[in-house]
Amino acid sequence: MDIKPLETEQIGIQTLEKQLMTSESNISLKIGLPKEVSNDERRICLTPDGVSILKANGHEIFVEKEAGSEANFTDQEYADAGATIAHGIDEVYQKSEMIVKVAPPTEEELDLLEDNHILISALHLGNANEPFIETLIERSITAIGFEFIRGEDKEFPIVRMMHEITGSMAVQIGAHYLEKGEGGQGIMLGGISGIPPATVVILGAGITAEYAARTALGYGAQVFVMDNDLARLRHLENALDRRIITATANYQYISSALAYADVVIGATEQEGDRAPCMVTEPMVMNMKPGSVIVDTVIDQGGCVATSRTTTHSNPIFSAHEVIHYCVPNIPSNVARTATYALNNVIVPYLLDIGDAGDIKECLWKNTALRNGTYVYKKHLTKKSLAELFDMPYRSIEMLIASQI
Repeated sequence: MDIKPLETEQIGIQTLEKQLMTSESNISLKIGLPKEVSNDERRICLTPDGVSILKANGHEIFVEKEAGSEANFTDQEYADAGATIAHGIDEVYQKSEMIVKVAPPTEEELDLLEDNHILISALHLGNANEPFIETLIERSITAIGFEFIRGEDKEFPIVRMMHEITGSMAVQIGAHYLEKGEGGQGIMLGGISGIPPATVVILGAGITAEYAARTALGYGAQVFVMDNDLARLRHLENALDRRIITATANYQYISSALAYADVVIGATEQEGDRAPCMVTEPMVMNMKPGSVIVDTVIDQGGCVATSRTTTHSNPIFSAHEVIHYCVPNIPSNVARTATYALNNVIVPYLLDIGDAGDIKECLWKNTALRNGTYVYKKHLTKKSLAELFDMPYRSIEMLIASQI
């Protein structure tokens, strides 16, 4: 295949193909990709190239009609890659033993899950509820959550990629809603000669915050980053050549910074748990009219007291004359880029399951997928979820070792 130098999507997938297209797996998986139906979700987990890799390794892939259309992938592309195009969501669930999707299943989709299905999707901790978990347990679903998948290097690969996108997008969104036509103050993020730049305050110093800071600096904004983890702050200062201003995230510093902020980006990441609320309502009331809050952790409960979940079709609301953008799936707005990112992480995991021979053997060998499992053999296997819902749990290692 001839690759043009600037066709970056193809360069990326060609690299993935060279690494993965080696031999057929020990078992043939039946993998289903339903069309996303919730919260303006536009992403899909596999690209046609990813389907081609899985097909070459002996797996069957069932893609619901138009499942990739919002990410600009056609049914014909998936069919050419070897997928079977299913004409309804029922067919996808009935023919598949593994469901791979972006958003957690809706109530209607839960009803389609059959006993012993494998589910790989996001969980969205901020919106998870006890009945959802109970249904997965009752049907003996093996459920693996994007938020929990973590390798031996302590990295969360899917979370990291989505956070990189989210951080960059958050600044772009903030800049857009500062425009007067969108209800903002009518200012630019970056200053021009004789006019100082806007002030961007970032709460948190993780991956989302780092990419938000990089993008804001690229715009020419003045950037403050606040966190209580001094090691993270030092890392960020060094990584960005001390072009940012850092401070501990205490009440005094946050209150003072927010009073001057033009854009506030909430990025207080707390892997596998709800986000801590760092901004109180009085702090929001003290912000400048027409300033913008982008709460990137709303899917984990949000870190601003006045935040409430919005959607891509209705993304903002105003509280105390401050614009709030609280869409839980920001990467969905760049669905094609996000789909390539998901595909490049997920395909190797699916191949690992096939190579292992079954899900139990794979969970024993694959640290990342084992860490990602939150329901297995009718047991809740994540302590943080057990504490959140006051439910019993058993460790995944013990369940596998005891041959359950």
